Amino acid sequence: MERRHKWLLTLAAFMVAVSLQAQPAADYSAFRTNDEENNIEVFKKASPSVVYITNSRLVRRSFFSLNPQEIPQGSGSGFIWNNDGYVVTNFHVIQNASRVTVTLQDGSAWEAELIGVEPDKDLAVLRIDAPRDRLVPVELGDSSDLEVGRKVIAIGNPFGLDTTLTVGVVSALGREINSVTRRRIRDVIQTDAAINPGNSGGPLLNSIGQLIGVNTAIYSPSGASSGIGFAIPVNTVKKIVPELIQYGRVQTPTLGISLFPPQYADYYRQRWGLEGVIVLDVIEGASPEREGMRGLTETNRGIILGDVITAVDGVPVRNEDDLLTVLENREAGDVVEVSTMRDNRRQRYRIELQASQR
Repeated sequence: MERRHKWLLTLAAFMVAVSLQAQPAADYSAFRTNDEENNIEVFKKASPSVVYITNSRLVRRSFFSLNPQEIPQGSGSGFIWNNDGYVVTNFHVIQNASRVTVTLQDGSAWEAELIGVEPDKDLAVLRIDAPRDRLVPVELGDSSDLEVGRKVIAIGNPFGLDTTLTVGVVSALGREINSVTRRRIRDVIQTDAAINPGNSGGPLLNSIGQLIGVNTAIYSPSGASSGIGFAIPVNTVKKIVPELIQYGRVQTPTLGISLFPPQYADYYRQRWGLEGVIVLDVIEGASPEREGMRGLTETNRGIILGDVITAVDGVPVRNEDDLLTVLENREAGDVVEVSTMRDNRRQRYRIELQASQR
């Protein structure tokens, strides 16, 4: 009986071994998770739209030489906006450049023309004279559809390594970061997708390969990708880029006043115990002058304060950045209600906005 039991155990083990050998080996090349499939699909769809940007500037080789020398200054990423050759990137990627070169995914390099910049939003538009059939525009998404936790994909050229993909999630929405001009960029997307040096200006994409942001900065103690990445939302980009293409600058309207110089404004706000924007002067013939708004007045006894803007259309205005943010969402010809303080009394004016002359 014991011998028969051992025989049965041996037979069972033999049958298991034969069964395992009969099963075909797993084919890794044919196996993909759903997430891997999505990453590959988005990369194949969007990577032809991503470009590599290098810039250089001219410098004098020595005090005694009049011949300038072109030296590399930096690099970054960008993406094709449309078939007319327009390319979008960060302003800081091309800042102070004498020459900018755009390299497409097929390896062809094209000298770029600077079309327009918006330093306050860290955006720039270039144009290359490449054949239309070589240009693959990125598909635009809607950043208002984003939620914390949704997957995002960044494609760029970190450290000059072309077409690199990193994956993460939306970590937070509605963040604020400072641009190169120290203006605040609002409603910024925060992500944990690795954004290394060289990713700046590249696209941040959703799970169907649509552009939902422009990678612009990373906060990290070491400066490496272990920190927090930020991207300018595509809805901001969609508003700014057409203006840069048409006018070369953003058409933010003005109130028809001149402001106290920003570099001194904080000091005098503290000195006078103010919160708001100090009106330095009103432009002759403009709506504020007609409505009775006043700027500063110099007398023998010193400077007499005029109107200090505290709100526009009910939106509080604490400083120049707040005021510009409100005006960015208006157009020339719009009429806004401006609230001010003057002589410790609240004033209200209905001001017609005028086109920027800068």
